[in-house]
Amino acid sequence: MAGHSKWANIQHRKGRQDAKRGKVFTKLIKEITVAAKMGGGDPAMNPRLRLAIEKAKGESMPKDNIDNAVKRGTGQLEGVSYEEARYEGYGIGGAAVIVDCLTDNKVRTVADVRHAFSKYGGNMGTDGCVAFQFKHCGQLMFAPGTDEDALMEAALEAGADDVVSNDDGSIEVITGPWEFTTVKEALERAGFKAEFGEVSMKPLNESPLSGDDAVKMQKLLDALESLDDVQEVYSSAVFED
Repeated sequence: MAGHSKWANIQHRKGRQDAKRGKVFTKLIKEITVAAKMGGGDPAMNPRLRLAIEKAKGESMPKDNIDNAVKRGTGQLEGVSYEEARYEGYGIGGAAVIVDCLTDNKVRTVADVRHAFSKYGGNMGTDGCVAFQFKHCGQLMFAPGTDEDALMEAALEAGADDVVSNDDGSIEVITGPWEFTTVKEALERAGFKAEFGEVSMKPLNESPLSGDDAVKMQKLLDALESLDDVQEVYSSAVFED
């Protein structure tokens, strides 16, 4: 798409995530606990747990913290019981927004999310109002200048779903959500290290924003991400240069 750079948007998002390190351990412990509760404590048999543990290790979380979170999930240790909750809505210019939460009090959480939407110019919608505009998948982003042919061959051999080259020269490798770790590790063995990678809700269509609209949208996303019960915020918004 003309007017904005995929690479710049990815770097912008990564920079904002790096700035929010303080909440990362709390979020990861919640995710590990819920993943273990839902699918069991063996990462080899539980792809969601495997992904959560890999993310925790990537953030240098101590092994004891990881093990204790798994044990709370499987009931070997006492702890707070969290439920999953997803809220959907619209931001500035109609940009689609998904807010994924893990909470021990849905009444509190929905009130907090609704307040953030209304305070910063968005509108909270009904269940399913925007989810169809996103695809649950893994994304690995490689810097401009990466050997596209070699990367494509390695990615498809590793089981990736697609390889997309962007106008700015960056290359995206798309995977299934639970194949993300396997593909990432295979590409690293082949000599390709992603600059950015995550399992995400990828928007099928993007909503370009610039100027005041971009500033307002970023404030809305920041407000949602700062809520204690919020794990992830996904949006179709992209910020133009």
